[in-house]
Amino acid sequence: EVQLQASGGGLVQAGGSLRLSCVVSGFTFSDYAIGWFRQAPGKEREGVSCISNNGGHTYYVNSVKGRFTISSANAKNTVYLQMHSLKPEDTAVYYCAACTAGFQQGAWNIRHELVGQRAYWGKGTQVTVSS
Repeated sequence: EVQLQASGGGLVQAGGSLRLSCVVSGFTFSDYAIGWFRQAPGKEREGVSCISNNGGHTYYVNSVKGRFTISSANAKNTVYLQMHSLKPEDTAVYYCAACTAGFQQGAWNIRHELVGQRAYWGKGTQVTVSS
């Protein structure tokens, strides 16, 4: 059974930091890029960051570049998202999933990727940033 379990969310003041974790099971971790997506109330889910399957390449959308850092620990089947300088507009439910990144019009676009031709999303973790 494929599982992507995100954790680490919480309530933080603007300017604060949080570290999210995503533990992956049910497929070969090193075969897929894994990334973070978020969905704010009333908005579509958007890709935030993606790390390649070997951890050698990282991608960020412009709105989080310089503030968020994605990393992975292959031995633990875990991907992390370190978030600094959080803003109220970062408030959302954050999900982890397989991802792919494309460069278009001067910016990286993070998209969800299928695993074995199926779409998997873990249960998200809520991040709330107060002003």
